[in-house]
Amino acid sequence: MYAIVEIAGQQFKVAKDQKVFVHRLAEDEGSKVSFDNVLLVDNGGDVTIGAPAIDGASVEAKVVKHLKGDKVIVFKKKRRKGYRVKNGHRQFLTEIVVEDILASGAKKQAPKAKAEKPAKKAAAKKTAKKGDDLKKIEGIGPKIAELFNSNGIVTYTDLAATAVDKLRDILTEAGPNYANKVPDTWPQQAQLAADGKWDELKDLQEKLDGGIEK
Repeated sequence: MYAIVEIAGQQFKVAKDQKVFVHRLAEDEGSKVSFDNVLLVDNGGDVTIGAPAIDGASVEAKVVKHLKGDKVIVFKKKRRKGYRVKNGHRQFLTEIVVEDILASGAKKQAPKAKAEKPAKKAAAKKTAKKGDDLKKIEGIGPKIAELFNSNGIVTYTDLAATAVDKLRDILTEAGPNYANKVPDTWPQQAQLAADGKWDELKDLQEKLDGGIEK
């Protein structure tokens, strides 16, 4: 028996007792997790296909450990400008082991829980309006600014006080479109902005490209 299930934005073909490496999950090591976005279940040749998910099906698993993947080299170059930047990236992963596949009988999340998401986003946007414009930090665009707002980073002081590793964790957990960003200079820029040292910030940003030193 196997199933095709979506976990943290990725689709996996899984079977009982199989170990799977997925994007970092919020659950603690040793905790139980359930994934109800099951797209297909094959039970001894009896195939059930969802539209898009199978109602009542789920994949039950246990979080084994959190870890980092192999290092990937990110190399950026601009022709005829003498610009070359080389950075290493290690994806934050979670190892899980599949304990059971339920073709039916899984408890679906109440609609109310899904309805709360827009309210949270609205609250985050409202909080962001009361904070600082994080887009003035070189390398931070509207989507990253909104992402930080939703994680409680709404002012230059908040950003300056946040460790670079924490910023990387937030970006990595947001998905592969954010994981390749390099936030190394963001707290430094934010501290200058918080102190009102705009000329020094401008001088620093002239040396940066996408938040990275040229």
